[in-house]
Amino acid sequence: MPSLFRRKSTDLVADAVEEVTPEPATPRPKGYTPSKKELGLQTPKRQSVQRRHDAVQAPANRREAYKQMRERQRAERAEASAGMRAGDERYLLARDRGPERALVRAIVDSRRTAGTWFFVGAIIVFIGSTGNMPMAVRIGSNVLWAVLAITVIIDSILISRRIKKLVTERFPNTTQRMGSLYLYGIMRGLTFRRMRVPKPQVELGDKV
Repeated sequence: MPSLFRRKSTDLVADAVEEVTPEPATPRPKGYTPSKKELGLQTPKRQSVQRRHDAVQAPANRREAYKQMRERQRAERAEASAGMRAGDERYLLARDRGPERALVRAIVDSRRTAGTWFFVGAIIVFIGSTGNMPMAVRIGSNVLWAVLAITVIIDSILISRRIKKLVTERFPNTTQRMGSLYLYGIMRGLTFRRMRVPKPQVELGDKV
């Protein structure tokens, strides 16, 4: 009997060891990386990202689509106009682009030009030279017109000389024609400072 109980105890211990002992793992090749499934990990599902155009409500009809197009065009024009006034190269016209043109604008904007009063003087001369005005007023208008024209010509010459000097110094390899730069500077000088586009980036009297 003792031997019988001893064998049963031994058998029970052996059975328990077999239950808790894991099966030998299959040998893996060197450098093998276990998959997430084998490690018991799960890849979280990605949340769907709504696209930008989904946020914009689709037009219900052609009239609504036309309205949205008009609003978008209006916003684009406002952005382009603001960029042009600020001197942003992306929105400038072809005539205003380039570092040489920016330098010409700075030259003109840093000084007082006689051309800003040209149109005011022209209006005064036009009114004063009408037939209903006295002879003295008409003569004075003609004299004012001559003085104003001479002043504008002299100022234009000075602007052109300044443009030639600075552009040649700072852009010796420029492909811009000097005559075109002269005309660009003179026409800007004939425009009132507050009406110039792009807006002046320098103050009066600043050194360029």
